[in-house]
Amino acid sequence: MTDSTAQPQHEALLHDALHAHVRERGDAAGAYLTGLADGALRTARRRRRLARAGAGVAAAAVAATAWVAVAAGGTPDAHVVHPAAGGGTGKPATVSLLPVTSSREQACPRGSGGYTVHATATHPAFCVRAGRAGGMTGVRVVSAEAEKSAADGTWRVEATLGPADRARFAALTGSLAKAPAPRNEFAVVIDGELWGSPAVTASITGGRFEIAGAYAGDLTSGSAHRLAARLDPAG
Repeated sequence: MTDSTAQPQHEALLHDALHAHVRERGDAAGAYLTGLADGALRTARRRRRLARAGAGVAAAAVAATAWVAVAAGGTPDAHVVHPAAGGGTGKPATVSLLPVTSSREQACPRGSGGYTVHATATHPAFCVRAGRAGGMTGVRVVSAEAEKSAADGTWRVEATLGPADRARFAALTGSLAKAPAPRNEFAVVIDGELWGSPAVTASITGGRFEIAGAYAGDLTSGSAHRLAARLDPAG
């Protein structure tokens, strides 16, 4: 038996074993893992077709490996969906990360300089005030991705800062983490609008932060992808 014949049989056996494992589990994750197993087999077959055509071998191999790694037992924290090509505005959005100075349950008085978070059916309106002193303006986001949480199904955008801003962000979040609420929060202001005020408990050294809206569930798939496209220079 040649290697070219043995490989498809091995992949089919792996696929069938994964399906059998899912049936034995019988829990809510079964459909998700079954989908990953099917995806792994489809990607492997695509890899062989590309290999025969002499194009895209390395990219297909990486994709197949990623599918199999998750299907074999990995559980991702979020399902990452990249913005559609051509979804950008041509000019990245202006981002500021500002320390929150106060937050109260009422709309901000007009002209007060605060950011009003409007009331919803389940949450009251409140006014967030943030100071520019010690904050970060003109922040450079080098990439942004819309994500759907595997835990609660809500959408958010994960933004990654450039090297020049990561040290500043680590210092900012480190100082905020020591303060009592709400001064342990930073306001995410994009093109002059408040998109959230996450609290921190320690310095964030990786240069990444999440934008989930003022309330959990504020972002939809569409608004998360549009925001990611606005933030990502390559969007």
